[in-house]
Amino acid sequence: MRIGELAQRTGTTPKAIRLYESRGLLGTVARAGSYRHYGEADVARVLLIRQAQALGFRLSQLDGLPHIDTAAGWERMAQLVAGRRAAVAQELARLAALDTQLALLEAQLHTCDTLAVPVAPDACAATSTLAVAPPAHNPAQFGAATTRALRDPPRLDLTA
Repeated sequence: MRIGELAQRTGTTPKAIRLYESRGLLGTVARAGSYRHYGEADVARVLLIRQAQALGFRLSQLDGLPHIDTAAGWERMAQLVAGRRAAVAQELARLAALDTQLALLEAQLHTCDTLAVPVAPDACAATSTLAVAPPAHNPAQFGAATTRALRDPPRLDLTA
């Protein structure tokens, strides 16, 4: 099959398939003149690439994909999946802690509301044990402005 049919069958574009090929993710693609010819194995491989991307993998992490039909290839992919699962578990823990902080803040706001308006922000803070800490993050993931915003979060003004 030609690149257009492969793209149609896998829900991607010919440009994406050429990118996968240029990155070595499809292995050696058969050619007849200037035309690429793909088989069912290529369909399965493109679908696997798209599934991996949907699960949060970057193309650069999939460099072992052309050898996936070997024991070493399967082991490499299993290691990638295990690493991704660990990262997801860590992110879930971070989000659970964030949810706890948000629940505490919500409770504090409800307490302030029942005390009467206007009220000094210190009075509300004294009734709560809210300790807001910026989330742990990888500085390489974010730009300088985002890192600064995480390090110095905006203050909540309850006097308005």
